[in-house]
Amino acid sequence: MIEQSTKKRMLIYSGSSNSELAKKVANELGTELAEVEKEQFASGEIYIRLADSARGADCFVLQSHSGGINFTIMEQLLIVDALKRASAKRITAVIPYYGYARQDRKPGPRTPITAKLVANLIVKSGADRVLSMDLHAGQIQGFFDIPTDNLFAAPVLTSDIKEKIGSNNPMIVSPDVGGVVRARLIASRINSDLAIVDKRREKAGESEVMNIIGDVKDRSCFMVDDIVDSAGTLCNAADALINSGAKEVYAHVTHGVLSGEATKRVNDSALTKLVVTDTIQETVDVEKSNKIETISVVHLLGEAIKRISEERSVSSLFD
Repeated sequence: MIEQSTKKRMLIYSGSSNSELAKKVANELGTELAEVEKEQFASGEIYIRLADSARGADCFVLQSHSGGINFTIMEQLLIVDALKRASAKRITAVIPYYGYARQDRKPGPRTPITAKLVANLIVKSGADRVLSMDLHAGQIQGFFDIPTDNLFAAPVLTSDIKEKIGSNNPMIVSPDVGGVVRARLIASRINSDLAIVDKRREKAGESEVMNIIGDVKDRSCFMVDDIVDSAGTLCNAADALINSGAKEVYAHVTHGVLSGEATKRVNDSALTKLVVTDTIQETVDVEKSNKIETISVVHLLGEAIKRISEERSVSSLFD
């Protein structure tokens, strides 16, 4: 008679974009990363091979779509496909930062909805479910035809904001009208007032701050957002808040894309501190900056992965 183990085998795989986060998540779960052989040919093609058997395993493929977004998306797709062909029991694509999330609708005629296309690719590659964090738009969950969990970094960001408030009089600020729901959530957690930066965006990557909705005079302002890319919006908003009488301005953002001259822009800005999470791996410039601080979402991701593997609810992690 053949003995059968009733314990589900969990394997954590990592792509190239944020291996440090993946290692910490694996350590949080009391395991090590499963080995993946990765190679890039001179033509640019990616080669993937799983070092060990994944047959019957509950597999999680962690990859943020950053640091060469098109490469990292393709790399994750190949790992998922390899696991599918290796007879993995279930495959969860863990995407701390979901690429192309800002292209979630048609801004004009003859344009793609790229966030939906990426979702289709992930599903077609063989993923059984998706775990992400602070999707830029909630409707992206509906782009997937498989179960999708969207974690919120709000508990982690709120905890850091509380540490920085001290005896100051805080004001939570949304850097634009679109982020009011997110800002209101955090404001309710710390029992704070809410202000909004009203801005007009002339074209992608550029913004002009118009006015501040709310009285920020002599207040310690904490802007909250999901993505900081060029940092133009945050830096312009910080200037506007200071000009409106704010005592100091912090920014707490989930995904620190920080492309191009963003780090220099933050260093030269009126911001007291920009706090980002480790959903995206720090660059050398970010590590050297005395104005940018990174806090971790390792425990949040680890707990979500554990609950998914054990078939338990993850909804309480959204609170």
